[in-house]
Amino acid sequence: MGHRLSKIYTRTGDTGTTGLGDGSRVAKDDLRIAALGDVDELNSIVGVLRSQIALSNIENKAKWDKSLSLIQHWLFDLGGEVCIPNYTMLQPLCVEFLEKEIDHMNEALPMLKDFILPSGTIVCSYAHQARAVCRRAERSLMTVHTRDQNIQATALQLLNRLSDWFFVASRTLQRAEGGSEVLWQKNINETI
Repeated sequence: MGHRLSKIYTRTGDTGTTGLGDGSRVAKDDLRIAALGDVDELNSIVGVLRSQIALSNIENKAKWDKSLSLIQHWLFDLGGEVCIPNYTMLQPLCVEFLEKEIDHMNEALPMLKDFILPSGTIVCSYAHQARAVCRRAERSLMTVHTRDQNIQATALQLLNRLSDWFFVASRTLQRAEGGSEVLWQKNINETI
């Protein structure tokens, strides 16, 4: 990294614009900036999930932390790609890694016969929240891609696979803490 951020405020955004990595300026409500915000929010939630796993009684904390650390780095790389149009940082390896982990986690899970509600232990719930924000980030990124056609395929694949990873992780984490999944009840109004 050539330059360090020694001064956090620059005042260049006081008029409602912000700089992209290629030096161009766009409005702070530009679709690309909205997508960056969604990716940043997702990365923040992943950080919360990591800290909650560290505080939990879940086994294999180091493995979870390694996977979540990789995910945070890939999300930061994704932010770089969004910030610098037509720039590539992500490699297909990240999507392959997530697929292997999904397959591995799924092997130990019972077949899902019903929808589950996004709830359970705090760790499981944060994984569900990460999944939901990931889907929003994916939609935002797709909007930028539809408009500008300069989002790399791996970026879109990463978010699509990552939301699946968070779903399977939520189920795995719930079981790791001894909890059971909260199933959606089709005719809940009949119980009132």
